[in-house]
Amino acid sequence: MRIEEGFQIPLFEEGHPLLSDPVLPALLRRTFPADVLNEIEPDLVRFGNAIQNDIRALGARVASPTLTQYDQWGKRIDDLRSSEGFRLIKARAQEEGLPGIFYERKYGQYSRPYGFLKALLITGDCHMTFCPLAMTDGAARVIELVGSPAMKEHIYPRLVSRDPSRAYVSGQWMTERPGGSDVSVTETTATSDDKTHLLGEQYTLNGFKWFSSATESDIAIALARTGTVAAGSRGLSLFLVPLRTPLLRDSTAPVPSANSNRIFVHRLKKKIGTEPVPTAELSLEGSEAYLIGQLNQGVKSITPVLNITRAWCAVASVGYIRRCLAIASSYANVRAIQGGQRLLRDTPLHVAQLAGINITYRALAHLVFGTIRLLGKSECGRATREEEGMLRALTPVAKAFAAEKTSGAIEEAMVSLGGQGYMEETQIGRLLRDSLVEKIWEGTATVLSLDLLRAFKESWVLQAFVAWAKAVISSCSETLANTIEEPLRVLKTALGTLESAYRPPVPTLLPRPALMLMGYVASALFLLEQAVWSQATGSIDSLLDSEVFRRWIMEAGLVAAIEDVIRAQAASKEREATDVALVFGRVGEVARVKL
Repeated sequence: MRIEEGFQIPLFEEGHPLLSDPVLPALLRRTFPADVLNEIEPDLVRFGNAIQNDIRALGARVASPTLTQYDQWGKRIDDLRSSEGFRLIKARAQEEGLPGIFYERKYGQYSRPYGFLKALLITGDCHMTFCPLAMTDGAARVIELVGSPAMKEHIYPRLVSRDPSRAYVSGQWMTERPGGSDVSVTETTATSDDKTHLLGEQYTLNGFKWFSSATESDIAIALARTGTVAAGSRGLSLFLVPLRTPLLRDSTAPVPSANSNRIFVHRLKKKIGTEPVPTAELSLEGSEAYLIGQLNQGVKSITPVLNITRAWCAVASVGYIRRCLAIASSYANVRAIQGGQRLLRDTPLHVAQLAGINITYRALAHLVFGTIRLLGKSECGRATREEEGMLRALTPVAKAFAAEKTSGAIEEAMVSLGGQGYMEETQIGRLLRDSLVEKIWEGTATVLSLDLLRAFKESWVLQAFVAWAKAVISSCSETLANTIEEPLRVLKTALGTLESAYRPPVPTLLPRPALMLMGYVASALFLLEQAVWSQATGSIDSLLDSEVFRRWIMEAGLVAAIEDVIRAQAASKEREATDVALVFGRVGEVARVKL
């Protein structure tokens, strides 16, 4: 039999990234003023069409970057090249206003949600171009806040430009071999040149950066030690590092060599995912750099960068689920079983599997965009003190919780396609591999749980969150409250457990399960806001939104998260010792805990 003969597997077509999405149209209507919505919705629809009809095809031209360290004469050249597809998709994103929209601020506090909605739509087709764009966004923000006047004049406009031919891209060089996420042991040193460059005070950097994503960038934001080693993170300063010097040059001037600023690429990392992104190990051997902000205030200066890049990570996680759910749902519309008599979409057991993914997607989308709305208000000076506190707490939660939940949802989407889901052509495998990095970039869940603990050491921050939570619960009409009576009771219990979890002293094993409970509670509250709005406006999805809230509370893991926190609160030193014995086999520890 020829392959053209016999049964032919029907092709499926994904719907429009916005118009066919189960979450975004209603989220837009609820959270944007009518005048803003009337302007941005047509643009989002147009962009969705561009993704389907144009941008998606560029993925076939994406490949891994290449590095040639020496030419045929033995000269060090460090010729680093990303693939054509990667460059083209990145350019399209820049033209669409990523990250420009955030700084044009045409729509004030709604510019952040608007821009990140565009990012969400294209995440599944961006092939990790958001890595350099996220760091560019962070660099723009830190220069806007604490950069020198010349940086604001010459660098900032190019970081936020929509013109790819003149737009700068920024890297972010923090991680070093001794510390990973712990920058307090940074080895890279910065020595003052005792002179002032146009861009600011000039320093010479020497050190080794262990992970440098976006190594093909124009500039990088880097931490380096200007104080003593004993000072730890308090002895670090923030610098703008040009990849090539001179950075400010005439547009007709030749491009300087890759080593012109004494930056040498040791090797490209071999990763399980994010393959198009050139992530490198590199050495700074007398590299020119310019101080950003105040001396020895580098960690404080870079905090806005981390908040923004963590928001990008959270959006990416949700975007991966969006694309995989769209693929799985579209496949169910055409794939028949039982001798071709029944579509998967008409098979309750299969649909129940997709519904579980859908619930997770809805919860994470509302959590992440609820956090982003606060970011937009903060950047425009519209946030109250309480909202600033909530943003401080929700940023690590949204990033960590979304990353933790995403991979499982993608796996379910993959399985729903059977053997075809395991094929590279469906794109789910690529999206799964790429999504895993969100659990690591910008802090693991454990690291971020400690960041949340630091935030809640300011008692008013937790109080602000609890006050908001109670206000959301109180906003339910009597009819709605009766409909979701049991999940509301469980939510109130979870909120009380969360409050008790952060009463000092906080047990050693509590921060991570407490962060997960915070993720469940916060996402439930944003879902409840949607349900309240839906009922109040008479939406046809009112009952569905209430059911989403009920399932998220009762079926998606919140009850187990409460139990995890209670268990961690009661954990003794004996449990910690037993953990050591289980992992490392220390017999002496086992004896001491009296098993």
